[in-house]
Amino acid sequence: MIDALISFVHGMIRPFNWSLNWINAFQILFIAGMLLIFYRKFIKNTQSEKLVKGLFILFFAWIFSELLITVNLQIIGGFFKTLVTLIALSLIVIFQPELRRFLGYLGQLSFIKKMFLSNGSYKEEEEQDIDLIKEITEAVKYLTKTKTGALIVFKKSMNTLAYSEVGTKLDAKVSAELILTIFHPNTPLHDGALVIDGHRIHSAGVLLPLTEDPKLSWKYGTRHRAAIGLSEISDAACLVVSEETGDVSICMDGLLKKYEDLTTLKTDLESILGIKPKDANEKHKNIFDKLLGK
Repeated sequence: MIDALISFVHGMIRPFNWSLNWINAFQILFIAGMLLIFYRKFIKNTQSEKLVKGLFILFFAWIFSELLITVNLQIIGGFFKTLVTLIALSLIVIFQPELRRFLGYLGQLSFIKKMFLSNGSYKEEEEQDIDLIKEITEAVKYLTKTKTGALIVFKKSMNTLAYSEVGTKLDAKVSAELILTIFHPNTPLHDGALVIDGHRIHSAGVLLPLTEDPKLSWKYGTRHRAAIGLSEISDAACLVVSEETGDVSICMDGLLKKYEDLTTLKTDLESILGIKPKDANEKHKNIFDKLLGK
């Protein structure tokens, strides 16, 4: 079995005509570095991370099937190889919308900047971060005062974006005035959720899946149930303003946190959105660590 594994690995690398020299070592390190940067920038701590882990399992399953064929277990090896092929093809079909959006994103200049350069090196982006928090907190301040219901989703992964496709696409700059206009009771979009992608409003009037938790208190309305429902199946953060009480809450990982003042809300929004204030410290790194028992 060990001899078969050695011969199989040798057969895989033979076509590449590898030799131990500094050029090949540089190429291997370059590819590994590119993959590591891509993973940390776009995949780590997102729903796509599970998909990548699944692809690795499929890769090793394919190697295992080839190994079985090498040791004359053609039937079992062929079965595993066919199964891996079918699963890989099904993943392409299932994640076709996400792949299409990702390929379109590759052609944008922001992809190159995010891939190779640090976000902190852009003064313009830092200013956008400050404006984003300011506009959101100003809008929330007025919403709570007037007891106007609102549901704002902060997108982090492609799974969240899939739900926003059913809403009205806006692609507009985030501003307190626009947020207040959207959630005004007399507007057609006020009942749905508003999805923020980066520094822009992606869509409004979005219908989110409601939580099916039977233990959830009766006092939570549709907005809170929608926020909990989305956070249960994605890594999105949902900000909710109650129409009955004017209370402000943020939901992540199926857990709600209520806020009594805007200062704490601002600090936690900076943490959730990955914005580092000038006086940033580690105690606000993850506001839900205690709730999750981490």
